[in-house]
Amino acid sequence: MTPAELSLVIRQTVLDLVSGRGADVAVVPDDVTVERPRNPEHGDYATNIALQLAKKIGANPREFAEEIASALAKGDGVSSAEIAGPGFINVRVDKGSQGKLVDLVLTEGESFGRGDSLAGQKINLEFVSANPTGPIHLGGTRWAAVGDALGRILAAQGADVTREYYFNDHGAQIDRFTRSLIASAKGEEAPEDGYAGEYIHEIAQSVLAAYPNALELDDAEQNETFRAKGVDLMFDHIKSTLAEFGTVFDVYTHENSMFDSGQVDKAIETLKSNGNLYESDGAWWLRSTDFGDDKDRVVIKSDGDAAYIAGDIAYFQDKRSRGFDLAIYMLGADHHGYIARLKAAAAALGDDPNTIEVLIGQMVSLVRDGKPVRMSKRAGTVITLDDLVEAIGVDASRYALIRSSVDNTMDIDLELWASATSDNPVYYVQYAHARLCSLARNAEALGVSTEGADTSLLTDEYEGKLIRTIAEFPRVVATASELREPHRISRFLEELAASYHRFYDHVRVLPQGDEEPGPLHTARLALCQAARQTLSNGLGLIGVSAPERM
Repeated sequence: MTPAELSLVIRQTVLDLVSGRGADVAVVPDDVTVERPRNPEHGDYATNIALQLAKKIGANPREFAEEIASALAKGDGVSSAEIAGPGFINVRVDKGSQGKLVDLVLTEGESFGRGDSLAGQKINLEFVSANPTGPIHLGGTRWAAVGDALGRILAAQGADVTREYYFNDHGAQIDRFTRSLIASAKGEEAPEDGYAGEYIHEIAQSVLAAYPNALELDDAEQNETFRAKGVDLMFDHIKSTLAEFGTVFDVYTHENSMFDSGQVDKAIETLKSNGNLYESDGAWWLRSTDFGDDKDRVVIKSDGDAAYIAGDIAYFQDKRSRGFDLAIYMLGADHHGYIARLKAAAAALGDDPNTIEVLIGQMVSLVRDGKPVRMSKRAGTVITLDDLVEAIGVDASRYALIRSSVDNTMDIDLELWASATSDNPVYYVQYAHARLCSLARNAEALGVSTEGADTSLLTDEYEGKLIRTIAEFPRVVATASELREPHRISRFLEELAASYHRFYDHVRVLPQGDEEPGPLHTARLALCQAARQTLSNGLGLIGVSAPERM
């Protein structure tokens, strides 16, 4: 019996009992929480449903729990149900029925773990969105991994997800980037407020290779040549780097396009016409304090130029015009102020501010030999995605960045994540998958298959523990989607790998010597196949490979 199945059984039991008392069955939740106890000796699963409902139906919590436990113990698939504390119910499933989960995994295959909680929702997921003035730094790299994993997880719950990269190619940073390229092309030092690093010299030389007379043009043409070609070259590098990292976007939107297409003007006119934009001291201000922001924001400066938020407002309006139900923005640690201003902008446009969701990611640092790594070979001042991948590889980089909650700062120990030991979490998980693949090859050589497996034979203690761990996967995926926390997938995979290793150390799967293959060998091989499939599905959700050999 899976946790989902047990949840349904408990809910139906509670509905019958509540109805029998003449109470309103509407108080019974659609989903009854079923969890694994911290101490396995307490049972296979536990629920607090009696405590949750007792007051609502005028019952004593412990007495109501006893009623539920008594009814559950009489049903199929449950061997016992006991009361703990003021009204918790610990449930043990029938050992003969726990193997049904294995059958389910083998039947669903790559679909195991997926759900439909977000079916019908159209979600725009914007992440990385680094300025095109240099290679992607570590902060952007974290979002490249976590954002891509979140997109996969949301899609696994049925959402129609569009991954979008907003290219900030408008404003002062592009001017500084252009001046830096021109200075490098002339053999001069970078401007005081400009950008330095080997990549600037490489791009400047590429511009000259494409336009040999670029330095002979008048200032305006020279600036436009280095700006346009330089931004294109930087953008190409960013896209190529992300693709090699396993992160590919469905849509690339240029900030400049918001201005060139007239969408900024359109958004400003909307705000003027509905009274949420007012003029003061020669500038136009958004009445953002009316919608929860800490201060009103300048949208059009007194010199007539648009402030940065003007593009943001138009960009949100553009997303909604494309039919997205939800726009998720994944921003860096220094962007906390954007949450209130983006929601205020949505409300000022007459839209629902809850159609905007902002996730903030904290900083990442690299450590080698116990000391911080601060300098990049190519970028000069910041550590980049390329630097991290060169040091530990794509899989380890992605896994390391996804493994911790983005709410926390993190250090990546380069020696640990490059090691081929069980201390390295990604190696530990991938090794479990490779070990299972090796087992399958050995089984095939011995003539053992999963065909006709009788999974009711899986009654051993370690078999049960592995089955119950596998059974948690769909709920872990659903929770990771709901809370926007891909790290839950990584942690689950490590738990599953550990459960499998313990199982393998205590239970003999394949026949040895002259022993003939029997039904138990077949059943245990089926369990191993279910574990391998679950590991593969989980690794796929975070964009990490599932190697068959290591």
